[in-house]
Formats: sequence, C-alpha cells, structure tokens
Amino acid sequence: MRTVTAAVVRDLAPTGVLRASINLGNPVLAHGTARSPGGVTVDIAREAGARLQVRVEFVCFDAARASYEAMATGRADVCFLAIEPAREAEVAFTAPYVLIEGVFAGPAASGFTTADEVDRAGVRIGVKRGSAYDLFLSRTLRHATVVRGDEGVDVFRAEGLEVAAGIGQPMGEYVARHPGVRIVEGAFMQIRQAVGTTVNRLPESVAFLREVVEELKAHGFVARALSRAGQARTLVAPPA
Repeated sequence: MRTVTAAVVRDLAPTGVLRASINLGNPVLAHGTARSPGGVTVDIAREAGARLQVRVEFVCFDAARASYEAMATGRADVCFLAIEPAREAEVAFTAPYVLIEGVFAGPAASGFTTADEVDRAGVRIGVKRGSAYDLFLSRTLRHATVVRGDEGVDVFRAEGLEVAAGIGQPMGEYVARHPGVRIVEGAFMQIRQAVGTTVNRLPESVAFLREVVEELKAHGFVARALSRAGQARTLVAPPA
C-alpha cells in the first residue's frame, strides 16, 4: 500500500479524529450500543484510523439514512453504506467489502413462490425508509408499490401488507419468531456494502480508502471480523 500523506490525513480527518458513521440498524454490519459498538464496520474504521495514525470516533445511528446524513452534513468523515445510484452523486464509494442478499417475506399462505413474482399490481411491500432496498425497489418495481416505515416488517404487520423486504439474515430470524410467515424463495437484490466518503474529498483520499478495503478483503481481515461478530465469512465480497 502507498504511503499515507499528510494531505490525506488532513482531508479524511480534518478534526484530527476519523469520525465514522455506523449503522447499528444492520446487524450484519454492526452491533452493540452507541457507547460500545462492534462488528465489521467498526473494525474496518479502526484499521483505517490506525493507518492514518489518528483516533477513531464512532457516530452511531439505527438507520442507513441517518448514517448517510451525518456524513453529508459534516458530522462524520466516512460511512458504511450500500452502493446505490441515488447515493453516488454525493458519496465516493470503495468497492464492496460485504455482499448481502435482500429478500421478501410474506404470509405462508401467500401464492408467491419466487421473488420475481412479487412485482404485481396490488402488491404492497413494506420497507425500512431510506434503506438500500427501499432505493432499489423504488427505482426497479414496475407494478408493486413500496410502503415505508421505521422497519419494513413493522409496517408489513401493522398495515397487513402482502410482503416485507429486508436483509436476509435478520429476515430469517424474524420468520423464525413468527409462525405463519415465510421467506419468499430467491433474493430480489444483492446489497453491496461499501465504505463511503463525500465526493469532494481528494482523489488520493478516496484511493486510500479503496486500497484499504481491497487489502482487508485479500488478507482475511474482513472474514475474521465477520466471524467474530457471528456472521458468515462467505459474505466477504470478491476482489474489485
């Protein structure tokens, strides 16, 4: 990896601290509390801070939307978000470090056999407002409609919707706790989780973050971080 210049340190950590925006609402990526967060995103942020030789400060939220807004408004220097076209105008992304499946869940008695069948007229899909799958479904659905809430499964139950959309791992846990609800076979999207910073950063700063992510994937760091957090090592994204 190239030598980290003083200009990159000043650019990525202008306060002298690398402020990392963490989404505790995605259990695959982070867990714990705002005072004591853990997970793969926390580990990556700490490693980036170590290479910049600055302290890392965590700014924690329970939704991707709030995590993004913290960075966009200057309260954080880096964030951990899914790559989506709606975000790329303001976020410079690395390649993904983790790949997560987006899945649908619905009543066991529903007629849906595969995820491709959900996009029908009259079908309402509960989503977490501002999530990667909200953005994806909002731009790709042709017939079904999106219903937003604080949590997709909550609005699904509260309003009696046809399906809920969410991240594969927590959706599987939700279904296990709620008899009569099942996962619809097949993923409707692949959520590409990446490190991001604002697009006005120096090109060298963005290159630094991209190189860090590639090194951490290649050397097993991301796989080990996932394993420590109780997540599958197979979620690691392939090399860019």
